Amino acid sequence: MYYYLSGTLALLEPDKAVIDCGGVGYIMTIAQKTFDKLAGDAFLPDGNISEIPVKLYTYYNTNEYSSELYGFYSEKERNVFKLLIGVSGVGPKAAIAVLSALEADDFVKAVLTQDAKAISFAQGIGPKVSQKIILELKDKLSSYEADFDGITFENERAPSSDIAREAVNALTVLGYSKAEAMRAVKNAKGETLEEVIRNALALMM
Repeated sequence: MYYYLSGTLALLEPDKAVIDCGGVGYIMTIAQKTFDKLAGDAFLPDGNISEIPVKLYTYYNTNEYSSELYGFYSEKERNVFKLLIGVSGVGPKAAIAVLSALEADDFVKAVLTQDAKAISFAQGIGPKVSQKIILELKDKLSSYEADFDGITFENERAPSSDIAREAVNALTVLGYSKAEAMRAVKNAKGETLEEVIRNALALMM
């Protein structure tokens, strides 16, 4: 329904934000990580909100019982949210809990490295649910095709082709184009998947 909302931040609390768009206030449920970023941008020393333009990517969830708008600081954060609610038994509340505990790229790394403990730090997410999330999303993350024909890794700690492919898949899920991801991974040093993803993200930033 809405791709993003851009306007002035009218209200900010740890679990919600209101954006004034042309005189209309849109209330959105947000994760703690989104709140932290918005707070860093908007809060003044006296605790008031500065009137600066903000932009949140959105997801509108509706069912027979309720309708709710969710706001995200970045597209990759929203992409992870959509992946999470696609897991059977994981609803929007649980997805927001995961994004409150982990940055989007850290979540992807946790899934690809099967780090259930990291995911279970989210409130209300136990070991069984964490394992289920990994089981259902690892294949989806790995399903993104990456063509490595003709690519030569020139650094001395070049990743293996399998790790490079998984790293490109992860970066694609986070919202980067395949071309951007392949360029970054090509120049990223690392021997483990986590190292390659971290170094590739640093290069793109």
